[in-house]
Amino acid sequence: NSVDAAKPLLRKAIQISQQTPYWHCRLLFQLAQLHTLEKDLVSACDLLGVGAEYARVVGSEYTRALFLLSKGMLLLMERKLQEVHPLLTLCGQIVENWQGNPIQKESLRVFFLVLQVTHYLDAGQVKSVKPCLKQLQQCIQTISTLHDDEILPSNPADLFHWLPKEHMCVLVYLVTVMHSMQAGYLEKAQKYTDKALMQLEKLKMLDCSPILSSFQVILLEHIIMCRLVTGHKATALQEISQVCQLCQQSPRLFSNHAAQLHTLLGLYCVSVNCMDNAEAQFTTALRLTNHQELWAFIVTNLASVYIREGNRHQEVLYSLLERINPDHSFPVSSHCLRAAAFYVRGLFSFFQGRYNEAKRFLRETLKMSNAEDLNRLTACSLVLLGHIFYVLGNHRESNNMVVPAMQLASKIPDMSVQLWSSALLRDLNKACGNAMDAHEAAQMHQNFSQQLLQDHIEACSLPEHNLITCGRRRVLAGDQPEEGSVPGADMWPSTPLLLSKKDLTCVSSSPTVDRRPASCAVPSSEWTQHQPGQPPVRLLDRATQLLRASVGP
Repeated sequence: NSVDAAKPLLRKAIQISQQTPYWHCRLLFQLAQLHTLEKDLVSACDLLGVGAEYARVVGSEYTRALFLLSKGMLLLMERKLQEVHPLLTLCGQIVENWQGNPIQKESLRVFFLVLQVTHYLDAGQVKSVKPCLKQLQQCIQTISTLHDDEILPSNPADLFHWLPKEHMCVLVYLVTVMHSMQAGYLEKAQKYTDKALMQLEKLKMLDCSPILSSFQVILLEHIIMCRLVTGHKATALQEISQVCQLCQQSPRLFSNHAAQLHTLLGLYCVSVNCMDNAEAQFTTALRLTNHQELWAFIVTNLASVYIREGNRHQEVLYSLLERINPDHSFPVSSHCLRAAAFYVRGLFSFFQGRYNEAKRFLRETLKMSNAEDLNRLTACSLVLLGHIFYVLGNHRESNNMVVPAMQLASKIPDMSVQLWSSALLRDLNKACGNAMDAHEAAQMHQNFSQQLLQDHIEACSLPEHNLITCGRRRVLAGDQPEEGSVPGADMWPSTPLLLSKKDLTCVSSSPTVDRRPASCAVPSSEWTQHQPGQPPVRLLDRATQLLRASVGP
């Protein structure tokens, strides 16, 4: 193993290089990278701490900040939040106080703000992150106006940089897309995804850095989520195929994104009502991940599939719901995931006919989603509450829920919730004797239905549709998944979820940094039984970027 052979050589080189600051720091970065690649984050953090102290001793506050920010990234990966907060506070002070090359200073600030933004997004705090995200966007604008003059630092320990500014621009687009997806601003997410992909294509003509392929995969994952929400399954499927091809070209990408790919395929399967395949894809995704947030999200997805299948998987379903019980020891700290878990519990109670219990869960979801501007989750909860009030005969309260749900869904736009809401509005207005309003709602429902049916037929006719069997045929992953009475009403809710998990990966003193996908929840609209739609649950987990400590001169 070349890594095992390299580590003792690097340790020896570190011992004898203490009088040459540049080489000593570079070797520490390289050894930390190797430990990170092997997922030995404790050893990597220790080395980065040693590097930070060494940089302080030799008077390089700039490189000290790089070491500390890299360590902060790894601590975020390990979920050691009590250590992260004071470390990021210290980093912020160092960055603000350091006086040096403007591009280097702004680069440090971008690194620091990216950590803060992804930390907030990881916690599902879409509203709280806005000030940091705005600072990050302003910072990248400042960098783009600065000239890349080659001014060699006087301190040889400062001969490092994080990322080229062109890469930082793409990264800022990426975290902006993540925020837009989580907040439910899908048109904005599509806009910035398109910009970032265009810039990536230009960069890849001149630069073969693996980080660019990672960015491309993550951005494609997000645009796939957008397509599924907005009712463009055929396009989403073609882009899933594109991600598969990119991952098959790189063992690193394949390893880092396999679970997310199977989760995406599972969501697509739900959208076209292939529930056995959805179960297989989610089960495969569970086997391929050891990350708590992704695990919780996949389990939530799988529970939603079992809820839709009625009594077929009752024992397994009860077990899954208990493991993601938001009232008791929820396995992760994400605000979004916990709100989504309340929603799924509400959906389950709705199908069980326990309406008061369902209302309690959904009101908790609304409380949490309103607190952090989770617009799609708000829309889904409102329409399901409206459905419950409709079933109970409280038409006025149902209308008070469904109208804002439709308005919010139109703003996102979310075809599933619009389809479901229009069906409810049609029946509500019929029940209240409002013939004109009922006709208008029926026409809207028919239009949404036709769009989704046409898209459904187009998607299922594509050759890429065969990808849905890849979990069983071991096309994407080496693991074989185990195989493991709801009335057919006109308004039959379902809730596919999606999370693409973004891990933090490697500190590098070479020109490569990799990292894993991003998290987001996406509802796909499902059609074959002429349902008005499904309430999708939306979440966006964290995406992060680690240090690229390239040679300066």
